[in-house]
Amino acid sequence: MKIHFLGTGTSHGVPVLGCSCPVCTSTDPHDCRYRSSVLLEGDAGERVLIDAGPEFRLQGLRAGLTGLDAVLVTHAHADHIHGLDDVRPLTRGNPLSVYASSADADEIRLRFSYAFAHGQEGGGKPRFNLVPVDEGSITVGSLRIQAIPLIHGERHILGFRAGGFAYLTDCSRVPESSMHLLRGLDVLVVGALRLRPHPTHFSVDEALELATILHPSRLLLTHICHDLTHTALEAHCTAAALPFPAGPAWDNLTVEL
Repeated sequence: MKIHFLGTGTSHGVPVLGCSCPVCTSTDPHDCRYRSSVLLEGDAGERVLIDAGPEFRLQGLRAGLTGLDAVLVTHAHADHIHGLDDVRPLTRGNPLSVYASSADADEIRLRFSYAFAHGQEGGGKPRFNLVPVDEGSITVGSLRIQAIPLIHGERHILGFRAGGFAYLTDCSRVPESSMHLLRGLDVLVVGALRLRPHPTHFSVDEALELATILHPSRLLLTHICHDLTHTALEAHCTAAALPFPAGPAWDNLTVEL
């Protein structure tokens, strides 16, 4: 399995519109972060997208994406679903299965009502097969993907695990009942917004603390805001001296398991 990081930024993206801070004006390409999303490629060629943010079209073009077999939605915030319309060219042959929690499936149906309503020919709308999933597993070809219930502030959201890989973005707490689903990982990806505390997201140190408990073979951080350069966050992770490699992911990074 291959994991392609299409984006590693927070809801504003980096650089932030109208901002002239050192990160937003950085010339280091690692500091250019599209909204967070990953593409899983299974051993049989399956292509599964986790989240479709506002830059999905640009991310897909940059990655040379020619098709999708499924989309997994962590939650229905704008920076995670507002690129769903851009999957339209990839649904001409068959409707695309989109998996989301029951509550988020209802929100997607409301937000993209035109996609589910009868319309005139040539109207140009994506074809979705919206599948509610609150727990349990999803099978896409050879990939078996486990839904991981998480907490994002007061909101219930989903993380996902496929084999030795788990993706937990935008969470502020992992329920005790989900912890056993995250043991024995090769690669753990956790959203780590910034060093300062935040009410609905893990800070960097909170993400490192979670990883210390779960002890994956490797930790990568995502959903990073413009408080930290890639270099500074890398140094912070190194200074933490965790017993496994840890550091920030970056746009275009590919990890193979």
